[in-house]
Amino acid sequence: MRIVDIRETAIPLKSDLRNSGFDFSEMTTSVVAVITDVVREGKPVAGFAFNSTGRYACGAQMRARFIPRILKADPKSLINEAGDNLDPEKILAVMMRNEKAGGHSERSVGIGTIEVAVWDAVAKIEGKPLHRVLAERYNGGKVMDKVFCYVGGGWYAPGKTTKDLQDEMRRHLDSGYTMVKMKIGGMTLAEDMSRIEAVKTVVGNRGELAVDANCKFGRDEAIAYARAMSPYKLRWYEEPCDPLDFAAIAEVSEAYDGALSTGENLFSTQDVENLVRFGGLKAARGDIIQVDPPQAYGIVQYARTLDMLARHNWPRSGLFPHGGNQMSLHIAGGFGLGGAESYPGVFGAFAGFADDAELENGFLKLPDRPGIGFEGQAALYRIMRDLAA
Repeated sequence: MRIVDIRETAIPLKSDLRNSGFDFSEMTTSVVAVITDVVREGKPVAGFAFNSTGRYACGAQMRARFIPRILKADPKSLINEAGDNLDPEKILAVMMRNEKAGGHSERSVGIGTIEVAVWDAVAKIEGKPLHRVLAERYNGGKVMDKVFCYVGGGWYAPGKTTKDLQDEMRRHLDSGYTMVKMKIGGMTLAEDMSRIEAVKTVVGNRGELAVDANCKFGRDEAIAYARAMSPYKLRWYEEPCDPLDFAAIAEVSEAYDGALSTGENLFSTQDVENLVRFGGLKAARGDIIQVDPPQAYGIVQYARTLDMLARHNWPRSGLFPHGGNQMSLHIAGGFGLGGAESYPGVFGAFAGFADDAELENGFLKLPDRPGIGFEGQAALYRIMRDLAA
């Protein structure tokens, strides 16, 4: 058993959407195929992944360092003790050889994307969906059949009106979501409060509303928004300021009556530990940590992050992996986390879940296809299939 090739390609998103800080007109993402010599149903098993949207394609690092290290390694050194499957932990260790401490974001996305593709291959070789494999290894065998899923939206777009925003949120609620999230920070405080009020009238008693500032604010503006939004009883206030300014996050936490959410732009276990040490977050208040595993060294390292958080008495119910895709859905289900997010119709082929995904009363049924199940996403799988061909 061995990995025979690893391939990467960069795909443009071609989106005119924007959040409070940037637009996606130049955004690209890396798609990875890990091809093995294991044959299932007459074809070599290939594992797939992509670096979830919000970070640019990172193929240069993959091709220069991480892919060659794997392909040069003794194939036997990358196999589990039973000799019947790949070992993601050993493969992660090979990719990290000769890497200096720190500087995580320069490499964590490339490594994490390859590592998640390895997990896709591992689960396919076992003939199981990835969430089941993860549950057996990391959650005491507690296999879930569904995951709570909220929907992200409320983007700023050319010509988009408040009525358009309301109609968008109404469609999400009508499709079965019980929690919606909207962007803030792209207009003035007064204009954003008006937008929040408009969406609250649509949501009513049908669900909950969260907001996302995408790290836009400095300390003072973040606190001003916190105080202005306190009466709205939002589910959470996400990424109010720079994700590494733990002192400012702590001050926002002190000023805000509701829950905070952050962590999608943290790429190491140590940064997440510093967040819970110094960021003023409160699990008992319903605060949420949103690490994105494919962008933070992958699933093995995410398991280590969960172990660290457990030592800080942070419950798994307070964790929602960032991403809004099949990868984050399996991770949420496999580890028994609080839920996942969804971005339907936003990022082209990279948005959402399997074409036959079933959403009911805010919960998404976990798929039973082997691996991550990208094969159930026709548009995305065409890209992946062509890469592996």
